[in-house]
Amino acid sequence: MLRSFCLQLMSLLWILAAHHHFIQVAGDDCSDHCNLAHGSCEKDGKCRCDPGWEGKYCEHCVRMPGCGHGTCHQPWQCICQTGWAGKFCDKDVHVCEHQSPCRNGAECVYDRDGEYSCLCLEGFHGKDCELKTGPCEKARFPCKNGALCHDDNGFASNYTCKCLAGFTGAHCEIDVNDCLMRPCANGATCLDGINRFSCQCQVGFEGRFCTINIDDCASQPCTNGAKCYDRINDFDCLCPEGFSGKTCQLQAPEATWITESQPDDKDHNRALGSTTSSYPWMTQSEPAKVIVTGKRITNYSEKSNDDGLLISVKEVVTQQDSGLSQSQLILVLVFGGITILLVLVTVLLLLKNWQKGRRRSQSPSQTARKLQDQECQVGMLSTILIEPRKTTEL
Repeated sequence: MLRSFCLQLMSLLWILAAHHHFIQVAGDDCSDHCNLAHGSCEKDGKCRCDPGWEGKYCEHCVRMPGCGHGTCHQPWQCICQTGWAGKFCDKDVHVCEHQSPCRNGAECVYDRDGEYSCLCLEGFHGKDCELKTGPCEKARFPCKNGALCHDDNGFASNYTCKCLAGFTGAHCEIDVNDCLMRPCANGATCLDGINRFSCQCQVGFEGRFCTINIDDCASQPCTNGAKCYDRINDFDCLCPEGFSGKTCQLQAPEATWITESQPDDKDHNRALGSTTSSYPWMTQSEPAKVIVTGKRITNYSEKSNDDGLLISVKEVVTQQDSGLSQSQLILVLVFGGITILLVLVTVLLLLKNWQKGRRRSQSPSQTARKLQDQECQVGMLSTILIEPRKTTEL
């Protein structure tokens, strides 16, 4: 057992020594090959490059982004190869020799740094002489209001104008009236613009098309628990009992009802005599009983500041006789019509039954008359047949 333990311990020490030796060898190999001026060795033995350098050992520089046909000696350079020019080495120096970009018989001339120019023939223009002096240029580009003139690069016989939104016409000179469809509602004024319109709303409305009625009850103008009803630029308050006014802010006076009474002459004369003023120089007659038929009387009493005359004010409000409402009148008319219809149907049924009974009562008499006629005819025939026989016998 001790021997096996020793063998395991020796194996573990050998593995650790071998691993340490491998790491040391790998570290020595990275430092030997990695360009330490452009990178560094990591613990895992790999060469980590600095920005601007690439490759396994950081031996290559990174070219400028977009560099087409070029190389570099330092990071972010673009050194053009033979036959190429330009900042990104993407322009062919022999562009006029390899494939001339000039069109319509133009002559290509190389300038420098890969640039060229085309000597256009008469009637052509453009970078590569691809455009022709057509109807648009001859008419000095007649399209208005930002419209584009199209003539197929000058090769069309006539030009056309492609109008921007909100304009029409041969040269896009007409501003389309966006208010023709009357988009504004509720009496609003439509203001035309360029491919747009705006609505000037009447008081009480809002929104793009003035279709929203402003809620005049939003500010809760009604007081004392009244219910608010929105109107057009207005509101109505349904006041509870005992309040009045636009916003139910006033407290209504208490109303008293006086029953109808008919005074006799004696009571009336007595009342006239008992209504003299306490002041000997002032007398005022006032009835003791008030005759009111279907009226509501509200009394207000005020007294002067100098404790003088007592003033009594009576407000008489006539109560209108309550009649049938519209719905009740409609119900009465409907039920009246149904009743009349039922009466007519009943009368027609009675007449029909009476006529049937009359026909039945007349049918036996007619049958008897027919039988009597047949008997008379038979009797006459028998008389005619018997009389000749008697004469022959004689």
